[in-house]
Amino acid sequence: MTQDNLAAKRKSEWAVFLPAVSSFYINSLGKEKASPGYFNRTITNIPDWDQLDYYNKQKGLYYYDHGLYSAGHANLDVSVDDPRENIVRKRDASVFMLGDSGGFQISQGQWPANWRDINCPKAQAKRQEVLTWMETYMDYGMILDIPTATIGRQDILEKHGIRDYADAVSATHINNRYFIANRRGECKLLNVLQGTNHTQSDHWYNEMKDYCDTNKYPGKNFNGWAFGGQNKAEIHLLLKRLVHIVHDGLLQEGVHDWIHFLGLSQLEWALMFTDLQHSLRKYWNPQVTLSFDCASPFMSAAKSLIYTKNDIENNKKWVYRMEPALQGKQYAGDTRKFSVAIQGVHKTFTDSPVTDRITLGEMNPRGVGAVDKHGKLTKTSWDTLSYVLLQSHNNWAHLTAVQRANEAYEQGIIPEMLTPKFDVAHHFKYIVDTIFKQPTREQAIAIIDEHSWLWDKYRGGTAFNTGKKAKTAIVSFNQFFDEQPAAQYGEIDAELEIKKIDID
Repeated sequence: MTQDNLAAKRKSEWAVFLPAVSSFYINSLGKEKASPGYFNRTITNIPDWDQLDYYNKQKGLYYYDHGLYSAGHANLDVSVDDPRENIVRKRDASVFMLGDSGGFQISQGQWPANWRDINCPKAQAKRQEVLTWMETYMDYGMILDIPTATIGRQDILEKHGIRDYADAVSATHINNRYFIANRRGECKLLNVLQGTNHTQSDHWYNEMKDYCDTNKYPGKNFNGWAFGGQNKAEIHLLLKRLVHIVHDGLLQEGVHDWIHFLGLSQLEWALMFTDLQHSLRKYWNPQVTLSFDCASPFMSAAKSLIYTKNDIENNKKWVYRMEPALQGKQYAGDTRKFSVAIQGVHKTFTDSPVTDRITLGEMNPRGVGAVDKHGKLTKTSWDTLSYVLLQSHNNWAHLTAVQRANEAYEQGIIPEMLTPKFDVAHHFKYIVDTIFKQPTREQAIAIIDEHSWLWDKYRGGTAFNTGKKAKTAIVSFNQFFDEQPAAQYGEIDAELEIKKIDID
């Protein structure tokens, strides 16, 4: 078997994409490994299920060495062995994993507690669980912030206790101080920035920035930044935030070496993050890495959507193409190669190391008359393994798209969103370079404000408003496959309702 080593193909100059892997994918493979026969069938050309573990450097059909996993999906009890999570827990040491702390679960009332009460036993217990889990299994982890989106869920106030913005700030202070006081230093921590509009975002930064200050918290300070809320959705605000960080001395080499942007999937933004990383390394911190994540490869599978191709052309919109995957009980037992069978269904289809090894029948194992474990007729031709296969294919396609986008960009192929309409001087990378080489905060911000007309054309997904609308935008936090009700898919402009997979 020739492995597609995507880790080796990724250049260190590029911002790093972190697939936000779903617990469904992790747990399904973990269950099969712990109890062989869980999938209850075989795939001729995938004889070892470890081949679907893309963190497995020796056996994976493809290999990648970075990822994001959420404490909100994990078993936080580190005292017990949980084979379902061994893909993350017992991954190779070469695989970098960023832990999301579970703020989304707080905002949805899934971790019920009075988070504004420092003495609430449930909140105290969860803070301890999350920090211990981070330090046991993660390389970097985000602090347990209270997303400002929580304020919009007053219908479940009794489950989180956050009445207003001030409560979100106060509760995050409580969590931050706990992490500062109790961290062992085995996991580097990122200071999460929130805010649903410019005023809140500025205030939040000024409230929380001291936790990264080595003078105020020597040896305990946080080690970088995670951009959430409006901070990551609008480039104008994002640039200003970075300017304040560097001029406040909070991007020190060897101290604050990681900046993450939560839940952004557009290919154009992958290029923008690469440009930003280049300028920040050039002028402020040669070790800093910028990363971004999305769960689209896994979430799209919940809608039976399959990545078919990527559109990467000069002066055009760059997109991941997704279409409904071919399924039906009439295909059970069909021995045609999956990619061959769908020719004519999809105008174009890019084979992955996964789809290259399966037949149409192996993707659709349940034929007419198939029954589930309860003896009831199944509604779909797919089973658990079908979804796992689709998720694996989609993940490879997304990773490959990000890498091909960066390669094209290096060759001078530029998407429409980043193509200047006036002159070359207004190319994003040149403006960013000019901003971060300025010796003073005021000079840098003046250049940002001077180009307000340009920033309005950049958007971080339709879940967010940009430009003038961003001043009062309420940000929707849509991050993860298992709990999230909606997601933004690449070129699809409308939000799609996502169902939680429930396989019999």
